[in-house]
Amino acid sequence: MSEIPASSPELPASAPDASLTGPCASDQQRAPRTEDGSARPITPGSQAAEGTYRSQPVSFVRRGTRLQGRRQQAWDDHSDTLAVDVPRHISDTSVHPDYVFDAQAEFGRIAPLVVEIGSGLGDAVIHAAKENPDKDFLAVEVYTPGLAQTIQKIVANGLENVRVVQANAPEVLSSMLPAGSVSEVWVFFPDPWHKTKHNKRRMVKDTFAPLVARVLTEGGFWRLATDWSAYAEQMLQVGIASPDFSNLHDGERTGAHGPLTEARRSGVDCEQSQDLDLVGGWAPRFDGRILTSFESKAHKAGRVIFDLTFRRN
Repeated sequence: MSEIPASSPELPASAPDASLTGPCASDQQRAPRTEDGSARPITPGSQAAEGTYRSQPVSFVRRGTRLQGRRQQAWDDHSDTLAVDVPRHISDTSVHPDYVFDAQAEFGRIAPLVVEIGSGLGDAVIHAAKENPDKDFLAVEVYTPGLAQTIQKIVANGLENVRVVQANAPEVLSSMLPAGSVSEVWVFFPDPWHKTKHNKRRMVKDTFAPLVARVLTEGGFWRLATDWSAYAEQMLQVGIASPDFSNLHDGERTGAHGPLTEARRSGVDCEQSQDLDLVGGWAPRFDGRILTSFESKAHKAGRVIFDLTFRRN
């Protein structure tokens, strides 16, 4: 994805971590406004009233929606069948609280459903769909060019088990997906919001875990990955604190060779420390996640990749 001017108001959930372009970069969210500049009213029963739009972090701060060339052609030719048509309420990425996704009707079969939050350009979900034809995949993203490029890849690979949806993730999890309908939820490399004053904007926090738990089947998996150690620790604490989840790798990968100790000693996140990680809990790299260009750049920059896997109790 090309560099986007800082003056643009919104950035995709799947955008590269700010650490790759500068440790002090940040973006500002703005409260929704009407045309006359006044605060947009909150409709009772809407996602705003339920705290999933603006009053708590949305899954993105979006930049750029223009489509050109092959992306535009792919969108024009295939979005009617491959992009889920979601009724809107507050914005073009919101989900009307009355809408419920019917996976059986969408895919024409009953199969395990995997949901990727922040699918970006679609590399991970396309690879997984090719490797697992017995599963269905829903790619959740707000960045229109990313959705269009994912559609391109769906068509190019002749896949019938992938759909995309342009939507704010907390709303997808809180109302759009039926309870207990998903076998796995993936959150790979969400925006780390690494400045302390911006940490509250992170998507994976205590209020997010119940939303993931709601849609997962009993025994379903919540898989996460990040290249920012402070966010990794937050993700770990969120999962541990939730009564709905168990860490499949509790106590693993501690000590001098653990990923958190490695990150601390390298100072890659601007906070160098010699402290050993005595808690652990880190999963090995999820072998179902393809090595994307973004992750490759993170490795080249000397960043440490953290994986976590939680199971729905």
